[in-house]
Amino acid sequence: MNFRSAYLDSLENGSLQAKIEKAEACLSNCKLCPRQCGVNRLEGQTGFCKTGRQAMVSSYGPHHGEEKPLVGRHGSGTIFLARCNLLCIFCQNYEISHLGEGQPVSTGQLADIMLELQDYGCHNINFVTPSHVVPQIMAAVKIAAENGLMVPLIYNTGGYDTVDTINMLDGVIDIYMPDFKFWNPGVAEQLCNAANYPSVARDAIVAMHSQVGDLLINEDGIALHGLLVRHLVLPDNLAGTEPVMEFLANKISRNTYVNVMSQYRPCGDAIQVEALSRSIEQKEYRQALEFARKAGLQRLDRPRRVFLFW
Repeated sequence: MNFRSAYLDSLENGSLQAKIEKAEACLSNCKLCPRQCGVNRLEGQTGFCKTGRQAMVSSYGPHHGEEKPLVGRHGSGTIFLARCNLLCIFCQNYEISHLGEGQPVSTGQLADIMLELQDYGCHNINFVTPSHVVPQIMAAVKIAAENGLMVPLIYNTGGYDTVDTINMLDGVIDIYMPDFKFWNPGVAEQLCNAANYPSVARDAIVAMHSQVGDLLINEDGIALHGLLVRHLVLPDNLAGTEPVMEFLANKISRNTYVNVMSQYRPCGDAIQVEALSRSIEQKEYRQALEFARKAGLQRLDRPRRVFLFW
């Protein structure tokens, strides 16, 4: 199966540079994400995400705990970006997202990380929590592509993304991998101070799918292009799994590749909410899978027997 990453065409036709300039201009009055902080990050001001001009990287390397089509033999080239625009109270990467564990990197350094992961043999470059550093990522992709980067790019997001920002990424990102975390606005307000999360996530996922379509997997079982949606099952059905699955099946595609995740456990500040003080039960996970199948979704990632740090 012949495949060429989207950003290579954008580099070749000159549109990538125009996209970078548009994205970087947004940093002077930052409204990249739905928080709409309006701070001048070019001058070092920070808003909700506490991130100024430079992106911060916590760690990077080949990751073998991601979804099956991303891992292959050599792993997904995962780059854990520090800070977050959502800050769920139960985050399993709390030290990275809430506490900002990581180091600032220049555009060139971020490009070098991508090339290093490709040289290792990783099947893709997987940007974890990228919503607040889209301009920095795009600029680094251009440098990396000019120096031989060829593998697919994954936008691994919490789903709290504006359609405008997703549109800027058209022709850059090959695989969108959003969470759809919560269906109920009240739950979203309680768990991440974002009552508009459900509507924002719905609009963002529609925009993502309109760009890349259903997940395309090659003859070796490796994802090349398309949409993959994650949904973390929460205790007491706080995530609203049934309507989430119905939305994906009826408003996106019944061919949507979905990872219904079972690995919730209390992390971060989860104990602030009584229902989140325990892991989910097997019957809750089985019910979540039944909701997915009942909605008509057939492409479900195989369950893991180990916890993924997410």
